[in-house]
Amino acid sequence: MRLSGAQDDPNALARVGWAVRRLTGGPGPQVDLATFLDRRDPENLEDNAERLKDRAGGWLEVMAAAADLHPITRACMGFHLWSLAGLGQHGDQIEAAVTASRIAASDEKGAIFAPLAMGGAGGLRVSGLPPERLARWLDGMDSAILTAMRTLDDIEAWTGRAENVMAHLSGRTPVALRKLLMEWPLVSAPMAEAVTGASRAAVQRNLAWMEANGLIREVTGQGRFRMWKVGSLQVVQ
Repeated sequence: MRLSGAQDDPNALARVGWAVRRLTGGPGPQVDLATFLDRRDPENLEDNAERLKDRAGGWLEVMAAAADLHPITRACMGFHLWSLAGLGQHGDQIEAAVTASRIAASDEKGAIFAPLAMGGAGGLRVSGLPPERLARWLDGMDSAILTAMRTLDDIEAWTGRAENVMAHLSGRTPVALRKLLMEWPLVSAPMAEAVTGASRAAVQRNLAWMEANGLIREVTGQGRFRMWKVGSLQVVQ
């Protein structure tokens, strides 16, 4: 999901942290939806829990009735039923999307990796009849997976080119930075320093060299808090 403004950053980081925890472990949504969502308001904890239980009951009942459907189909169904069941918060789709991801990967026969957002917004559009929504969901998955595969192919090609261009550089920092940029879509100097164990000066010197040689590009366009990503495969000699 995209952020609407810089003021959303703290809340967005909190939502991302919540999503990562739910996607990597713990009870699934169909086991205990309240625990899975972990909505907490200390001032109204009991009231919120009761309202959530009431709204979740209908959603869980319909999802249980669809137990014979494929996990990917159930994921699409759960996503589109989310707001109808009154489970959405202020139009935020992240809870519905993360819940759908866990459902899609259930039963050991679903989709372990289904990054719908990478394929554009079509797969998540809430409109049309159920068959149309499922068709868009599947098309969105297909498009997103192809996009992810192309990205991995580009990174593999970039890695080969970077190894050749950087072959004459000495020390462990160039190799460590290259591996870091292979694994992460965006890298900052403090992050590179922490992960590689190299000094700030060595990190900045090598990042500058890689940028000057077309291997990476800076994406923020600002003087502070800069981030780099792998650049074009057309390397400047």
